[in-house]
Amino acid sequence: FLQGIETLSLRMDRHVDNARTVAAFLESHDLATNVTYPGLPSSKYRPLVEKYLPRGAGAVFSFDCAGGRSGGQDLIRGVSLWSHLANVGDAKSLIIHPASTTHRQLSDDELRAAGVGPGTVRLSVGTETAADLIWDLEQGFALVAATAGRETAKA
Repeated sequence: FLQGIETLSLRMDRHVDNARTVAAFLESHDLATNVTYPGLPSSKYRPLVEKYLPRGAGAVFSFDCAGGRSGGQDLIRGVSLWSHLANVGDAKSLIIHPASTTHRQLSDDELRAAGVGPGTVRLSVGTETAADLIWDLEQGFALVAATAGRETAKA
């Protein structure tokens, strides 16, 4: 417990820096939309972050993955560094696809009413190297793109 408290400020700096970097990457990625990180310059909440959170906007946010439910599931299957867990705030990076896990009992309409899209993915960015986290997300997006290509070929 004491070790956790003693290093919390250092870890939070790393969490926030990594989250900012990962969110910027996702915002520019063709297979990601609706990145909800309030620390991004494009976020409508950025002025509030600057006013109330001068050290950063935290490390938990979501985005929508192309391909809906199957795209979100493929992204999860395609990563290896991110841990597939529903927790938040761990030192390791966590990833979850709510539509197939925590919210799986809901229809697409119910998901939307709850503010979760079929392809929504939630991240809790950890303290690993941001470049490694982005590399791993690229592996997941490669699976999303490959699966989408196979689905298009079948149609």
